[in-house]
Amino acid sequence: MLPRLKTALPLWMHDWLDIIVPGVQIVLIVLAALLLQRLLLRIIMRASDHYQFPHELLTPLNAVVRWLILGSAGLVVLERLGVSAAVLWTAFTGFATVGAVAFFAAWSVLSNLFCAFLIFTVGPFRVGDHIELLDTAEKPGALGRVVDINLLYTTLEDVSVPDPGTLLQIPNALIFQRVVRRWPAGTPVPASKLRPTDAAPASAEAGRH
Repeated sequence: MLPRLKTALPLWMHDWLDIIVPGVQIVLIVLAALLLQRLLLRIIMRASDHYQFPHELLTPLNAVVRWLILGSAGLVVLERLGVSAAVLWTAFTGFATVGAVAFFAAWSVLSNLFCAFLIFTVGPFRVGDHIELLDTAEKPGALGRVVDINLLYTTLEDVSVPDPGTLLQIPNALIFQRVVRRWPAGTPVPASKLRPTDAAPASAEAGRH
């Protein structure tokens, strides 16, 4: 296309075409990337409203989408500026290698983030439920009321110790490695599992049910 334009235009405009045409292409690439980013973020927001994803989960997801689109647009812009494909591929593989090393180095954190996503979407338990983590179906473990679920930890108020207000912060990945016994909110927990101060009210509530 550029040679055809040069044949149709005077000689003094040829040098300008070598600047204008790539500049216009770069502007169009950036605009397309921004429009695609906005479209994808809007789709993610609508999916979040429909499936009731927590806002804490949207922040890293939006960041990943944004950087993927901007990074791809940056590679295309460099290609239009004349950077060879071999150089771009070498740079990409280098960044990918560094990213893979960083991924495995931060695997424990990333696994907790992924498990948090599963907890929010699948809903094995919710805030207000009582849960007990078991190594097996018979061996007792941590027992408490779920008071908070964030991207790294599930926080339980321990109901099996004499001191009220004791909190247990359990990594989300650990929950998916254990058997979980669950009492939904409003369901009484057996009195034998509660601290002495809670046993009597729980027994009375069980009698009413």
